[in-house]
Amino acid sequence: MKLLFICGSPRNGNTEWMLKYLHGLAVGDGSEAELLLLRKLDIKMCNGCLACEAGGKNRQGLCAIKDDMQGIYPKLIQADAIVFGTPVYFEMVSGLLKNFMDRTCPVWTRLEDKRFAGIAVAEEGIGAAVDNLKTYAAVCGMSWSGCVTALAKKPREAQKIAGIAAKLEQLYLALRRG
Repeated sequence: MKLLFICGSPRNGNTEWMLKYLHGLAVGDGSEAELLLLRKLDIKMCNGCLACEAGGKNRQGLCAIKDDMQGIYPKLIQADAIVFGTPVYFEMVSGLLKNFMDRTCPVWTRLEDKRFAGIAVAEEGIGAAVDNLKTYAAVCGMSWSGCVTALAKKPREAQKIAGIAAKLEQLYLALRRG
């Protein structure tokens, strides 16, 4: 099984820790897994040129913008399961993750039937962040496997939450089962 973990946090904090925990479960299980940290990648904003839409549902996965997304598109297509992790800002996904979601337009039609899960970490309330992730999965035709949320403000707080590891393990099993 190939799993792709996408971290939409601008810092190494709770969201990244939760994704690393899931990544470790996957690797320990013998799966092929990769964790991408969006903050370390060169991913420009979509410019709305619509070049990616050529071919309609049979689009080729091409984007006029040349940046690190060119290397990520094949990973998305090849993955059996995808997990997005986001800190929650103004009760929505982070700007880093939203930009990434927008930039998947060249391949979104090829993500159909993949398993998809989410991680969301907020200071006070999750708001619509999980709904944002569910909507993205639905638009892409992916199967929602679930999510784990946490309320944590400072880095490393999430790992101290009672039962968080068990919730992450359950989410991983849901991804494996499909």
